[in-house]
Amino acid sequence: MDFRLSPEERLILETVRTFVQAELMPLEQELQAAELEGRGQDYPDQATLRGLQLKARDLGLWGLQTPEEYGGVGLGTQLTVLATMELFRCLVPFQFGGAADNILFACDAEQRKEYLLPTIEGERRSCFALTEPTAGSDATNIRMQAVQDGTDWVLTGEKVFITGGNEADFAIVFAVTDRAKGAKGGITAFLVDRAMGFTSRYIPTMGSWGPARLTFNGVRVPGRNVLGEVGKGFELAMRWIVNGRVIIPARAVGRSQRLLEMGVDYARQRVAFGRPIGDNQAIQWMLADSEVEIEAARWLTLHAAWLQDEGIDNRHEASIAKLHGAQTANRVADRVMQIHGGMGYTKELPIERVLRDVRVFRIYEGTDEIQKRTIARDLLRGTHGHGRWE
Repeated sequence: MDFRLSPEERLILETVRTFVQAELMPLEQELQAAELEGRGQDYPDQATLRGLQLKARDLGLWGLQTPEEYGGVGLGTQLTVLATMELFRCLVPFQFGGAADNILFACDAEQRKEYLLPTIEGERRSCFALTEPTAGSDATNIRMQAVQDGTDWVLTGEKVFITGGNEADFAIVFAVTDRAKGAKGGITAFLVDRAMGFTSRYIPTMGSWGPARLTFNGVRVPGRNVLGEVGKGFELAMRWIVNGRVIIPARAVGRSQRLLEMGVDYARQRVAFGRPIGDNQAIQWMLADSEVEIEAARWLTLHAAWLQDEGIDNRHEASIAKLHGAQTANRVADRVMQIHGGMGYTKELPIERVLRDVRVFRIYEGTDEIQKRTIARDLLRGTHGHGRWE
C-alpha cells in the first residue's frame, strides 16, 4: 500500500481544507445559537447550503465521486475518504454538491435523463429506501411487495428510518418481486416518484438526523422504472451499503479529531487547584487514548478504501473500519464531555449535540453487532484474518 498523494491530489485536499476553514467554520457559532433557540435542525437552511455548494463548485469541488463524464471530479475512494475526514472536522452539516447514490449509475439511458442527471445537478433529490419495521440489520427480511400488473408494478408496504425521505422527490425502493427466489433473486429496485403516491412522515430522533417513514399503499410504478434488472435489487443494495461502511468511519474520524482538539485546548486553559487540568494524569490518559483510537480508525478506513480502489473485495475490512470508527467517535465524544465537566453537558458548547449525533454511527449502515457478526463469520470460514495483504 502506498498512501502518498500526487501533487494534484494534495491540491484537491488543500482546497477542501481551505473551503471548510473559510466558508463552513464561521457558521458554527450561528449553528450553536440556533441550537440554543431550538431551531438547530433547520440551520443552515437549504438556500444557504445550496449557495455553499455552488461556491464549492467554483473551486472544483463538485461530485467528488461522480465520474468526469457526468461533470464530477471522479475521485477514488481513498481521496474521498480523506476529503470526508476534512469536511467532518467542521460541525456544520454540509455535503458537496454534484453527487448521486452510487447505484443510480445503474440507470438506463432514459432513466439517466429523468433521475441521474437532475440529481447530480441538484434539481432532484433521492433517498435510499431499504429498511422496514421488521427488516433493519436483516435486510434480506424485507416484506414490501411489488406485484406485476400488466407492464406496471404495484408496491405496498412501509419503509422506516429513511435518510432524506421527507425531502426527496423520488425514492430508490427495494421490494419483493418473487419471494420463492429469496433475497439473491427475488428483490427488485424501483425508482418511485413522490407524485406516484407514496407519503412520508418525520421520525423524531435524539440527534439532528431526521429520517422518515415512507408509506406505499398500492403505488403504481411503470415497468420502465425498474433500476437495473428484475430480481437483482439486493446486489444494488449491498453495493450502496458497503460504500457507506467506508464513508461513515471517515466521518467518525473527522468528528473525533475536532473533538479531541477541543479537549486539548480546554485541558491547556482550564485551571483547577492552581494548575491546568492537562497536568493531571487522568486528563492526559483520556487525551492519549483518544489520539490512539483516532489514528487506528484513520488507517483502518484508509486500508478499506485502498482495497476498494484496487478492486479487491473489502467487505471484511469495511466492517472493521466501520465498527472501530463508530465506537471511537462515541468514546471520544464522551471523554471530551468529561474533560469539559459541567460545561460540556450544557448546550452552550456543541459537545452534547455531537455526542447525540454520533450515536447513530453505531446503528445505521449495519449495527455494531452486524459488523462483529460479519468479521467473526469471515474468521470462522477461514477467508480472512491474521492480516491480509494482497
